[in-house]
Amino acid sequence: MKTFSTFITTHAKAIVVLWIIIFLAMAYFALQLPGKLQGDGFFVEADHNYVTKELAKTFDIPTNTILVVFDPAQDKKIEETLNKLDHIKEIHSIQSPLEDASLRKDGIAYAMVHLKNDAENLSEIVEDVRSLIEEDGVHITGGPVISADINTASQKDLASAEAIGLPIAIIVLLLAFGTVIASILPIIIGVVTVVTAFGIMTLLSGSVNLSIFVLNIVPMLGLALSIDFALLLINRYREERAHTSIAQAIQTAIQTAGRSIIFSAVCVIIGLGAMIVIDVEIFHNIALGGTIVVLLAVLSGLTLLPATMMLLGDRLNKWRLLRVKPGGANRWRSFAGFVMKHPVAIVIAALLLLGIGMLPLKDIQLTIPQVDSLPTKYDARVAYDKLDETFGLGETSTLYLLAERKEGWEDAEARELIYTIQEKLLKDPLVTNVSTIYTAANISTPKELSASLAIPQVAEQLKPVIQTFSKDTRLFIPITIDAAGSSTTAQKFARTWMDKDLGVQFALGGPAKFNQEIFDEIANKIVLAIAIIIVSTFFILMLAFRSVLIPLKAIIMNIIGLSSAFGILVYIFQYGHFGIEAGSIVLIIPVIVFCLVFGLSMDYEVFLISRIQEEYLKGANNTHATIEGLTSTSRIITSAALIMIVITGAFAFTDVMPVKQIGVGIAIAVAIDATIIRLMLVPSLMKLFGDWNWWLPFAKKNK
Repeated sequence: MKTFSTFITTHAKAIVVLWIIIFLAMAYFALQLPGKLQGDGFFVEADHNYVTKELAKTFDIPTNTILVVFDPAQDKKIEETLNKLDHIKEIHSIQSPLEDASLRKDGIAYAMVHLKNDAENLSEIVEDVRSLIEEDGVHITGGPVISADINTASQKDLASAEAIGLPIAIIVLLLAFGTVIASILPIIIGVVTVVTAFGIMTLLSGSVNLSIFVLNIVPMLGLALSIDFALLLINRYREERAHTSIAQAIQTAIQTAGRSIIFSAVCVIIGLGAMIVIDVEIFHNIALGGTIVVLLAVLSGLTLLPATMMLLGDRLNKWRLLRVKPGGANRWRSFAGFVMKHPVAIVIAALLLLGIGMLPLKDIQLTIPQVDSLPTKYDARVAYDKLDETFGLGETSTLYLLAERKEGWEDAEARELIYTIQEKLLKDPLVTNVSTIYTAANISTPKELSASLAIPQVAEQLKPVIQTFSKDTRLFIPITIDAAGSSTTAQKFARTWMDKDLGVQFALGGPAKFNQEIFDEIANKIVLAIAIIIVSTFFILMLAFRSVLIPLKAIIMNIIGLSSAFGILVYIFQYGHFGIEAGSIVLIIPVIVFCLVFGLSMDYEVFLISRIQEEYLKGANNTHATIEGLTSTSRIITSAALIMIVITGAFAFTDVMPVKQIGVGIAIAVAIDATIIRLMLVPSLMKLFGDWNWWLPFAKKNK
């Protein structure tokens, strides 16, 4: 680090110029990122995806459908609107309510506009459809429309969150540094980091599918970490500048605070990396985008920031608005002394508070976000809710059974097998309808079907019906069940039937199967992801502090703190408080918040324990070392946590529900960690365990 820090101060001007060039180049690509984002990232390479692709390829069944809603339903308007859509070449077919009575009810009607399976740029198709049907009483919804609107909402959310978070972050930085230049510089570093990350992700979008949610999560993480890192570096620089030259102060800051920054980044990257074991696209997206922005935050924090500080010199302290007292202010020393005098009472009080926060956790309900990700002010949400209310779209769901038989499906044995599968399905109390050649042709038995096929004229009439359900070696059977595709009942149905022996190799697809695969993938891999984080963190902390007890305490307290944060999240979003409509917790939230915050919280742990250890190794007893460590780090931990809370918490005022829950979840978890955990539990337990804090088997005594 010494050679590196000398290089930075020696070539400061060249480093700043290089970063400006990089920023301008990446800004060009960053502006293109929203157009490269597709879907919500809830994708797993399993049976549902296989069945969907095969149905599209073999049976030409469209995978994307836009619903055009007419309220009120007027035949003339329906006909005129659908005629306009005929000019869009990406449309495969249209099911009109003028021809299908099931698409009309209680004065409302909807048309199903099926898109071609090779159609690309779905968001552009959605805009084309919108531009053609902009009339009163006509709205569009459906998967492609909802995805496009979530993308639009995400862009608005990002602008809103920045408009709220960044000004408050500047105020927090002013309280920490007292001068305008020192307060604005971390914001500039954060913006450079996020824009560069966006540019890199745009370049990667050609080879990687990117979820629309990275548009919010990457800047949320990038801004918060960049500003936090800048806070640590500038704070240490100012301490050193009081008794040494500018260049030497910057070099010392890089060598000391820089190590903490790198350690913090490693912990966060471990958390991000652990998500990769869960084979769901959104976790891979967040791991990729998060790792890129964290690495850039470290790189800009250890190169661009100190190089800029070198060029600014003492102008960093220009335009002073506040006089900031040194870190060892009397109030923090008094607080530290109070904690040391009453450790047992503080531990009990802290655990009681955390326990109260955990109580709602018992009721947590996890769901995969769908149309409810959108706020009710969006037309796509209003139209979908209207259809759901009128036609009960969410009350039932359809699964697709795709069977493979190398002999084909035209012989007598195959017809018997189709009938057997049909009857087995119909015996399930959850099944309300099964579509096969028998039901479509109104034929009761295999014997009757064979007799009909023996008559040439009838066989010719049945041929299109047979080809609807079977081609070559493949057969598909639509199954309607009396349960919403997102329900646990539907997921259990999919699980149960995949274990059945139907006498032929088969796979299932459809919303119920999709949800079951996502839930099972997370459930099966989450323990492994958590184990990776915990084991890695334990050994890193053990090596850093030469202690067994400190990493164990850190891990246990993090788990307790995060559990309390999740309980509060349930209280707010599931119970419906603070103006939030009662709902459910998005399935990915516990995983993302755990993986991110577990790494972020280690930053504060290392910063506090390092200072305690420093005093302890100098010869101070455990109690005095804890007081000194708490006194000297409390202000900077509080400021860093406030920055994180402000930047992530600003997303509480956004519209897209998963992003709102992630922002609030991280903000709550960081607030708990920086106050109850770091300022109350950690020092209290340090006091209670005494010299045992520094015990490491087979190691020489630390003192």
